[in-house]
Amino acid sequence: MSAPIILRERDQDDGDAERYAKRFKADNTIESENVVQEEGSSQPTWDHVLPPSHSLLGVPLPEVKPNAAVNFLETDVGISEYIGRGEAKIEGIIKQRFTDFLVFEVDQDSNVIHIKTLEKPQSSKNAPEEPNAEGSGDAKPDVEDAVAPAITPREDAVPSSSADVATSVDPPASEETTSEPWPENFNTTLAPFLSPSAIEDLKKMLLEGPEPPLVSDSGWAGRAAKAAEGSEENTTAPAVEEPTSNDSRSRGGRGGRGRGRDNRGGRGGGRGGRGGPSREDPRKVVSESIDSKDVRTAMHKTIRELFKGKFDTQANDDSQIVIKWARGAGRDGRGGRGGAQRGERAPRGTYPPYIHFTLQKTNRDTQDALGHLSRLLHVNVKDLTVAGTKDKRGVTTQRVSLRRNNKTVEDVWKLANGIGPQRSPQDALSQRGERGIRISDLVYRKAGLELGMLKGNAFVITLRNVKAESTEVLDEAMNTIKNKGFINYYGMQRFGTASVPTHAIGLALLKSDWNKAIDLILQKRYGEHPDVAAARDAWLEEKDLDKALRLLPRRVVAERCILESFKKMKGDTRNAMGALSTIPRNLRLMYIHAYQSYVWNAIVSERIKTFGTDKPVVGDLVFDKEAQKADKMDVDGEEEEGSNPQRNRKPYSPPRIKTLTEEDLDKYSIFDVVMPLPGTDVAYPGGVLGERYRQFLVMDGLDPDNFVRKQKEYTLNGSYRAILHLPKELSWGIMRYTDPDVSLAQSDEDRLLGFDPPAVSDEGKFMALQIRLTLGTAAYATMALREITKTDTSTHIQTGLTQMSEDQKFRGTEAEATEVAIPESDEIVED
Repeated sequence: MSAPIILRERDQDDGDAERYAKRFKADNTIESENVVQEEGSSQPTWDHVLPPSHSLLGVPLPEVKPNAAVNFLETDVGISEYIGRGEAKIEGIIKQRFTDFLVFEVDQDSNVIHIKTLEKPQSSKNAPEEPNAEGSGDAKPDVEDAVAPAITPREDAVPSSSADVATSVDPPASEETTSEPWPENFNTTLAPFLSPSAIEDLKKMLLEGPEPPLVSDSGWAGRAAKAAEGSEENTTAPAVEEPTSNDSRSRGGRGGRGRGRDNRGGRGGGRGGRGGPSREDPRKVVSESIDSKDVRTAMHKTIRELFKGKFDTQANDDSQIVIKWARGAGRDGRGGRGGAQRGERAPRGTYPPYIHFTLQKTNRDTQDALGHLSRLLHVNVKDLTVAGTKDKRGVTTQRVSLRRNNKTVEDVWKLANGIGPQRSPQDALSQRGERGIRISDLVYRKAGLELGMLKGNAFVITLRNVKAESTEVLDEAMNTIKNKGFINYYGMQRFGTASVPTHAIGLALLKSDWNKAIDLILQKRYGEHPDVAAARDAWLEEKDLDKALRLLPRRVVAERCILESFKKMKGDTRNAMGALSTIPRNLRLMYIHAYQSYVWNAIVSERIKTFGTDKPVVGDLVFDKEAQKADKMDVDGEEEEGSNPQRNRKPYSPPRIKTLTEEDLDKYSIFDVVMPLPGTDVAYPGGVLGERYRQFLVMDGLDPDNFVRKQKEYTLNGSYRAILHLPKELSWGIMRYTDPDVSLAQSDEDRLLGFDPPAVSDEGKFMALQIRLTLGTAAYATMALREITKTDTSTHIQTGLTQMSEDQKFRGTEAEATEVAIPESDEIVED
C-alpha cells in the first residue's frame, strides 16, 4: 500500500471511463448466470437487482423468485468482518419489543433529549426561554431513567474522549431569585471566556438596554424616540419575541389598510409597531480569539443561558465570539388585531419564527413521522426539519424544528394531539400519542435545525434470550467494544428491508438511468401491505393510474410522487426525470448515499481482512493533524452553535488528507484511519485498495474520475469516514425475565403516563443483556450489536431468531402485552 494517493479530478475527459472499463474487462472476467448478452449488442447486461460489482464481494447472489421474498444478507452490502473474530458467539434477539431499542438524540450542547412534560405549553408574554428547553434533556448523556432499576451495571461508563468545558461553568441564577440586573456571579461565570474589560463592556451594554443610545442626527432619531415614549409596550417585550420579518414595521393583521390608533395595527390591519424604522445598533462586545471549538460552544451556551436569550453570539472568521443584542429582545414591532394583547400572551406575529419540540416516535421512520405531523399541523413537510434521522423499529426521541408561520406553541400542541370533539386535552395527558407519535416541550426559537446539528445518540438496548457459555464470555465481548470499538459499517437500515435495496436505486440515479430508477421504485415487493400491493398491481398490470392513486397510502412517499406526476402529465410517462424530481430531495439523496455506503463497506472489509484492526499500516489515509478540527467531519458535518449557516458558509475546502508512510505510523492510531466515500474531491488510498475502488465503480458503469452531473443534486460529493468507532460511553447489565411481553425498559412517554414499568424477575427463566452506550453521529448501534453477538443483523435473520426463541412459549403468562401497536395503514413500509 505504498503507492501515492489517487486524487480525483472534477473535469477529466469522459473517455477515461471507457479506457478504465476496457482495462478492467481485459483483466477481470466475471462469470455469472446474471450476465446476459442482448441480441445485436456487443456489451453484456446485468439482470439482477443488485449492482454488477456484487460479483467482487466473493459471495453468491441472493436468489430472486417471483412472489417470494428476497433475503439479502449483510455480506450482500459489503459487511463481512469482525474485530473480535476469534471470540465465542453470543446468541440474542435484537428489537423483539419496540422498547428493547430506545434512542435518545444528543444535541450540540451534549444534552440527551428526553420528554420532560406532556403538559400543554403556554406562550407567556414575560417568561423567557428555559435555559435547557432546547435540549429538553440532561446536562450530560444519561439514560438511566429508561433502564430497569434492578440492573447492577457490570462496568462503569467510559468517560467522554473530550472534556466538557461547559460543566465547569457555574449555573446562572434564576430570574425568580435574582433581582439585580447584574449579579456578582455573572463576573465569575464569564471570566473563563472574556477579559475583565470585555465583561465591563457587556455589563454596560446590558444596563443600557436593547435600544442603542441616541446620537446627534439633526433631531430625527430623537423625534422617533419621543414618539415611541407614549406607550410602555414600545419599550419592553418578552425575551422570546423576535420580529419574523426584516421589515421592522410589523404589519397589522386581517388585511385592509387601516392604521389603527396609538401606532397599533387595528382590525383592518395597518402598520403596527414602532411608527418608524429601527436605528442601527453599533454596540458589540468581542472576545479574544478562541481556537477550541468546545470552548466556543461552551461560551455560546453560557451567554444564552445567563442572559435568557437577550444576546446573540456569533463566531467570526478570527474565531472570536461577537456578542450583540438579539433582534427583538426588549423591542416591540407589533401589529395584529387591535394591537398587543393585554393578558399574558403576546401577539402571534411577535414570537421567533420557529418552534422546536421533542418528538418521540414508535416504529416509524423519521420521514414518515414528519409527513404524518405535517398533515396534522396543516403545513408543508419542508417546514419540519431535524438534526438527524433515526431508526424505524424502536422508540426514538429527538428534537424537531417547525417554521411556524402564524402558529403558536398552543396551536401546534393541540393539532399534534388531535384535540377536538373526539379527543380532549385530558385524553392527551392520559393516553399514548396516536399512531406512535408524541410531541412535547415546545419552545420558540430564532432558527431551525439542519442535518448534522447533533453530537450523536444515546441508546438503551435490550437483547433477549441471551445465550453465552458464561458471563465472562459476555464481559469479553463487551470489553472488546469498550477498548477496541467496532467496525464503523453502514448498517442494514441504510439499504432498506425491501426486495429492491436502496443502493440499487441510487446506482440507477447516478447513471442517469431515470426509467430504471422508476421501474425499481414501482416494482412489486413481496410481503407488502395489501393496499400497497393492490396499488402496484393497478398500475403495473392494469395501467389504471386513478385506481392506483386511490389505493396507494400516503405513507408510500416515492411511489405516490411518481404516480401523481404521471397524473399531472395526463398519463404520459416519458418525462421520467421530471417525475423523479417530485420525490422529496432528502429521499432521493438517501438513494445515492446508500450506493456510496455500499462501496465504502466493501472496501473497508477488504482493508480489515488484509491488514487487521490493531494498528495503521503504510498507505492508510488519515486526517492531517495540522488541519483544523472542523475538517474531521462525516458526511453532513456540524455547524458550530451560534453560527448562521447562510451568513457563515464559506466555499467548500476539502479536508487535508495524509497518506501514511513508515515514519508516520507511530504518530497515529487505528482510530485515526479513514476511508473515502466515493465522490468529488476525495483522495483514494494507495495500492490495491485504491485500485479496488475503481474496479467497483467501473463495473457498475461509473467513471471513477467524474461524479459531476448535469443535474446538480445527483452530483456525488465525496467525504471521509473513520473505519472504526469507539463508543463515548458504555455500560451493561444482566437481568432475567420469563414473559417476552414484559417490558424491560421504558420509554419517556410511558414513564410519564405510568405505563409498562420495567419488570425484572430474579427467578426468570431467560437472560437478557441490557446495554447503554452513546455513539457519535452517523454510527450504527446495530453494528455494535453485531460485534457483540457475531450474528447477522438482517431483518429476516432476526425475525427468524425471534420466532424460534424458546421464550415465545411463555408469551402473555405474566402480563398482557401493552406495547403500542401502530396501524399498518399508516406505517411506512419500504424505503
